[in-house]
Amino acid sequence: MLIGEIISVALGALRANKLRSLLTMLGIVIGVAAVIAMIALGNGAQKAVKDRISALGTTLLTVQPGQAFGMGGVRSGEQQKMTMDDAKAIEERGEHIIAVQPEMQRQLQIQYNNRNANTSIVGTTANYLEVRKFELEAGKMFTPGHDASRARVAVVGPAVATLLGFDNPIALVGEQVRIRGIQFDVIGVLKSKGQGGGFGNPDEQVLIPINTARFRAMGTDRLRSINVLASSEDDIPLAMAEIQKTLRREHRLRPGREDDFNIRNQSDFLNTLGETTAVFGLLLAGIATVSLVVGGIGIMNIMLVSVTERTREIGVRKALGATKLNILSQFLIEAIVLCILGGIVGIMVGSGTAYLLSRSFAWNTQISSSAVISAFLFSAAVGVVFGVWPARRAAALDPIQALRYE
Repeated sequence: MLIGEIISVALGALRANKLRSLLTMLGIVIGVAAVIAMIALGNGAQKAVKDRISALGTTLLTVQPGQAFGMGGVRSGEQQKMTMDDAKAIEERGEHIIAVQPEMQRQLQIQYNNRNANTSIVGTTANYLEVRKFELEAGKMFTPGHDASRARVAVVGPAVATLLGFDNPIALVGEQVRIRGIQFDVIGVLKSKGQGGGFGNPDEQVLIPINTARFRAMGTDRLRSINVLASSEDDIPLAMAEIQKTLRREHRLRPGREDDFNIRNQSDFLNTLGETTAVFGLLLAGIATVSLVVGGIGIMNIMLVSVTERTREIGVRKALGATKLNILSQFLIEAIVLCILGGIVGIMVGSGTAYLLSRSFAWNTQISSSAVISAFLFSAAVGVVFGVWPARRAAALDPIQALRYE
């Protein structure tokens, strides 16, 4: 038999059992679709987080309190206190630093008329927009004068306006809200940054002057973090060294004792997130690949049934001169065609699923061409691996016994 005739016979056998062929392909379709959709979700999440961190600026350094130490240098389990004095010391002594932006944060209730919401209240300085790369949608940012006078003014994220019942966030500018029962004038609305990466939603935060937060809204001098802009990317190591030296002096840490604070730059965040999301993506792909293997087992099972049903047909073909290779090729081609067709349909279903998730739930998805190619090749390999045994079994049948089969 010629190769063209073998392929024609194999396709004819699949067309003769359309429903069974479709059900057999279903496992491959689900497996390929799951692989593509899961990897698209993982890649999308990774890209969203990288974009968010990159948007903060490559020269941004974040200083956060670390663990406090007790007697003998043993960690006490409590977080070290970091205050405005630390921020002032960094600003005064940093030669390779162009901006210092301390901030404190607490979840508090904000109220407008009869609407209220529990959201993130951030006490910070007037250079917040410069350091954190935010922009205003409307209104203005509070000034150092507002901070010095402990003015009760606020700049809100667009999602806060929505929570308070405003269809247009800009309409909140000029209105008065209450934070922890204290009346504040809304003087500005931030541009939307969008949610992503597990870092909270920056659109749901309310900015107030840090001295207003210290003495009116929160009653504490304890900072959540100090954000610092280095003068350039090349000066980042020097800026980090200056911050470390300054804070060790402020916290009176003796030589040999560990730092009770952490200094992170954007590359640290990106490396950590890259490793985390890579493991997450591999896990998702591994789970989805199980579906492909299950689909391959289903194909092998159906092909074995097909060999049993077509035993007399195999006997007739062998009696007419078909060789073992002809029979082996026919059944192997049937299995491969099932998997390839299933792979093609799975690619369309997986891509469509990723698109629907992005459109319906605003999830970040990014379809990977390498994932599509790998899933397709894997589905074809499944056809070969799980089709060989049924094909070998069909090729090994004795023609006389096959002709006698009822």
